[in-house]
Amino acid sequence: MSIGQNVSPESVRACSGAVVAWIGDTAAAIIFALALTRLLAPIVAETGRDDAAIWILLLVAAATLRGLAQAGAMMTGLRHGMAIADAARARLAPALIASAAGRGRLAGEDAELIVAGVDRIELYVARFLPLRRAAMLSPLLVALAAFPASWVAAAILLATLIPFAIGMALAGGAAHRASEDQLGALSRLGGLFVDRVRALPLILSCGAEDRVTRHIGVAAQDLATRTLGVLRVAFVSSAILEFFSALAVALVAVYCGFSLLGLLPFAAPERLDFARAFFVLALAPEFYVGMRRLAAAYHEKQQGVAAMAAVAMRLESFPPAPTSIDTPKHAARLALSSLVVRHPEGAAIGPVTAGWDGPGLHLIMGPSGSGKTSLLRALIGQVAIETGEMRMDEVALDPAAIAPHCGWAGQRALLLPDTLRRNLLLDQSGTSEHEALALLDTLGLDALIAARGSGLDWTIDDRGSGLSGGERRRIGLARALLAPRPILLLDEPTADLDAENADGVVALLEGAAETRLLIVATHDPRLAAIADSVVELA
Repeated sequence: MSIGQNVSPESVRACSGAVVAWIGDTAAAIIFALALTRLLAPIVAETGRDDAAIWILLLVAAATLRGLAQAGAMMTGLRHGMAIADAARARLAPALIASAAGRGRLAGEDAELIVAGVDRIELYVARFLPLRRAAMLSPLLVALAAFPASWVAAAILLATLIPFAIGMALAGGAAHRASEDQLGALSRLGGLFVDRVRALPLILSCGAEDRVTRHIGVAAQDLATRTLGVLRVAFVSSAILEFFSALAVALVAVYCGFSLLGLLPFAAPERLDFARAFFVLALAPEFYVGMRRLAAAYHEKQQGVAAMAAVAMRLESFPPAPTSIDTPKHAARLALSSLVVRHPEGAAIGPVTAGWDGPGLHLIMGPSGSGKTSLLRALIGQVAIETGEMRMDEVALDPAAIAPHCGWAGQRALLLPDTLRRNLLLDQSGTSEHEALALLDTLGLDALIAARGSGLDWTIDDRGSGLSGGERRRIGLARALLAPRPILLLDEPTADLDAENADGVVALLEGAAETRLLIVATHDPRLAAIADSVVELA
């Protein structure tokens, strides 16, 4: 079972292998109780038996089988849970990354959901779901085994299930609400913390430590309050379980003891001997073992269901995956017709009408804050289009469909904690080291490469430590130019550069525009002087 079109507690099924293993554990417990009874009953009755060795071997085998069944159930369930978690992350991660710019959420909230949130789903699937199915069957199996020895004891055990089920159902509803509240508080705290850590230099420079500490303290207190609410429900459900478990064992013990002593205040409904009474007493604690295990995993159920609801809500907010298109064999013509996009902070951009013929260099210009970057991101589906349409070669399409065919260089290039080679080429195998070094030389990064002394193999961290803003920007630009894609979207490629390096970038883009379609957001008049068209945003 994988998480595909739907993510909900109803769509995810327990691993059948794990359920069978847990039921096998219960069967082994019944065999163990039977073997123990066969060994002890003759001793109490002071009668010997010749087959004691067989029952001892059966006793050892049953104990061994229990251990193997429990280990097998855990391993099988964990493998199933990991498969579900991998499927959830595979679907969620691309959607979160592609829509990050348009949603305006803190990066830490997304990280909390895709890492810790999906981990909770894994534990829910691995442990709780198989235990829930097994907990429904194992008491019936124990009662069925006890029935031939004492139908009254079996009836007592089953009777205690009715009020127990009612109490657990009431506790379960409260647990679901409490867990959703806790997960939301945890997501907010994680997002706030990650965001503030990333902005720590700015916080320190502005002297805002006390205010940020108060913000985090309020979020942490909210999480603590909601966690206590979850724990209260957990304690209530545990108390219900332990009460009825103890009650079931006590009632069976009282009935068997009074029946053996002939002290029942009513006519005995059946005849019990020591062996029968001992067997049902040995089975009585096993009646609620499955429920105890379920209670131990109930917290995982609370968190898992809440996490699945959060994942489902996030996936439902994303548009469906676009229909893929064939890679354009040439720099296509892109056209916008009365396109309106919404800035993450709420401002509308547009309507924009434009026709960009490829190959060629086309600019999006306007004052800071006019929406140039948002419009660029809308062209690849990272910002939602409210009205209007986009066409490629006169065919209307979903912008996200052309994203795989576009090279991108943003204002702050994403750097991988890896070598420069990996950052430039990613997984491309058709680009030689000579081509990459020649491009870096053209971009004025030859001195930087020489200073590092390792060619393309020097290591960069994800913060770009030791790189200026202009150097980082040019590495991102080189990556876009090296990618074999017919369309390039570039955001302020000449910003943060001195005049000499900026002139080199302008010349490089002019050459690239001879074979590709370049759409560039910029303020630079040097690019405007060589552009084939300019779209002005107010």
